[in-house]
Amino acid sequence: MIGGSSAFSVIITTAIFPPIYYKAQATEAGITGANSTAYLGYTIAIFTFILAMIGPILGTIADYEGLKKRFFISFMGLGIFSTFALVFVPEGQWLLLLIFYTLASLGSTGANVFYDAFLVDVTNDKKMNSVSARGFGLGYIGSAIPPFVISIAIILLAQQDILPISSITASKIAFLITCSWWVAFSIPILKNVKQKHFIQREPHPIAQSFKRLFYTIRHIREYKYLSIFLLAYFFYIDGVGTIISMSTAYGTDIGLSATVLLVVLLVTQVVAAPFAIIYGKLANRFSAKSMLYVGIFIYMIVCIYGYFLESALDFWILAMLVASSQGGGIQALSRSYFAKLIPKQNANEFFGFYNIFGKFASITGPILLGATTQITGKSNLGILSLLLLFLIGMIILYFVPSDKKIEGITKPILN
Repeated sequence: MIGGSSAFSVIITTAIFPPIYYKAQATEAGITGANSTAYLGYTIAIFTFILAMIGPILGTIADYEGLKKRFFISFMGLGIFSTFALVFVPEGQWLLLLIFYTLASLGSTGANVFYDAFLVDVTNDKKMNSVSARGFGLGYIGSAIPPFVISIAIILLAQQDILPISSITASKIAFLITCSWWVAFSIPILKNVKQKHFIQREPHPIAQSFKRLFYTIRHIREYKYLSIFLLAYFFYIDGVGTIISMSTAYGTDIGLSATVLLVVLLVTQVVAAPFAIIYGKLANRFSAKSMLYVGIFIYMIVCIYGYFLESALDFWILAMLVASSQGGGIQALSRSYFAKLIPKQNANEFFGFYNIFGKFASITGPILLGATTQITGKSNLGILSLLLLFLIGMIILYFVPSDKKIEGITKPILN
C-alpha cells in the first residue's frame, strides 16, 4: 500500500494529471490557465468535502472486528477503477476528466483513512514516530522507483518523438502503470496486516455505531488536548495539502515546461525519503511537537518564497524545501502524535475525525487559492495567502503538550 497509494499521489495527483494531461485537455477546450487551475481547486474541494462527511461514519462502523480491512479494500478498489477509467475519457472532455479524478481521489484518500488507522495495529506508542515517518519515506522510494521513473521516461520520449506515440497516449500509459503498481503494492497489507484493536460485534451494528459517533461528538470537548491539536492541525495541514496538490498547476501557470516539472518532482521524491526518516529520528530525540514546529516554519518560508517565484531555479529551490518537510516532517508526525492521543479500539472513528479536520482544511485552502488566482489572475498571490494558515496552526499547537508527556494524562476513554 505504501508504494501503491504514493504512486497515485505522485503520478495522478501531482506530476502528470494536473500539469500535463488535464491542463492540455482544458487548453484544447478553450479554458484559460487561471480558470483551469481554479476549476482544479474547486474539484479538490468537492471530493474532500464528500470524504469529510462520510469519514467518521464509516470509521465508527469499521471499529468492529474485521471491518477495517473491508472498508480499506472498498475505497482502494474505487480508486484503482477510477484511475483506470481516466484512460478511456475522450480527448477534450476536461469536465469528465475531473469527475473521474474526483472518484479516483476519493478512493485513494478514503483508503488512506483506514491505512492510517492501522498504525495502532502495527506498532506501539514508543515507536510510532519512527514507524510513521519510515512509512512515508518508503512511500517516496516506492512511488519514485520505478513507476514514476518509467512514466517520466515514456512521456519525455514521446515529447521528443523518440516513441511513436503522443503525449496524451504517454500519459494514459502512466495511468495504467499507476493502477498496476497500486494493485501490486497493496498485496502485503492485504496478506499480513490485521486489525488487532477493535470493538466486538453487537446486534444492530450500524445503529450502535451512530450512537457511539454521536456520543463522541457530544463529548469531544472533554478530550482537551486532542481537540486543541485537531484545531491546530486543521490550519497548518490546510496549507500543506494545498501546496502539494496545486504545485504543478502553479508551475505550469508561471511558464515551466512539463519536462522541468517532471524532473523536479522525481528529485523531490528522492530527497523526501531520507528527510522523512531523519524527522522520525529527531522526533524520537526531541519530540514530534518540536519537529512539527520545524516543518511548519519551513512551509512558511515556502509561501513567502513562492510569491517571488519566477524561474525554473526558483521552482527547484521551492521543491527542495517542500521535500524536506512534507511527508516525514508534518504528515507523518501529525499522524503519530494523534495516534498516541486516541483509544486504540476506536482508532477508525477517531481517524475519521482526524480526516474531517484534514479534509475540511483541504476544502478551504484550494478554494482560497483558486478564488484569489481567478480574481487577481496571479497564482503567486494565492500561494502567499496560505501563510496565515501556517501561522495560526503554529500558535494553536503551542497549547498541546509534548508527545513525550502524553502517555497517562491524555488518553480518552469512551463509555
